[in-house]
Amino acid sequence: MTVAAYDPLRGLRVLLDHEVDFVVIGGVAARLWGSPTVTNDLDVCAGWDAANLERLAAALVELRARLRRAPDDVTFLLDAQTLANGRNFTFSTDAGGLDVLGAPTGGFDYPTLRDAARPIELGALTVMVVDLDDLIAMKRAAGRPKDRIEVEVLEAVRDERQA
Repeated sequence: MTVAAYDPLRGLRVLLDHEVDFVVIGGVAARLWGSPTVTNDLDVCAGWDAANLERLAAALVELRARLRRAPDDVTFLLDAQTLANGRNFTFSTDAGGLDVLGAPTGGFDYPTLRDAARPIELGALTVMVVDLDDLIAMKRAAGRPKDRIEVEVLEAVRDERQA
């Protein structure tokens, strides 16, 4: 299997074109807040209601999403019901890595993140991006070495923004 070029704007555009309710989280959100850390996938927290899962499944089909790191012979039916049966998915898509989370770390859920999210313009696109404090809390809860480093970076970004 060949690896698709990483194109988070394309992934975001397809999600928006399908009117998926989502908030950008993870490394892309960190970059949008001002972190210099580079990421190689797009992480979103999506609404897990039936109608949104239908729209999400259609967007993922358009992006030719496949389960990341799954053997090629593993059958995965990409539809709303399959998504509803899970909570967090990591995909390889034609736009690169895309992680779709219904239950991100830190005890957050989509409604909570959406209520505090901020709209950020990316050229012709406007996306909802996780609140900086919520992002820091999620990174802290993840607890991986790279997340602990990113907490330090994001706290410095927050301090600069408040100065």
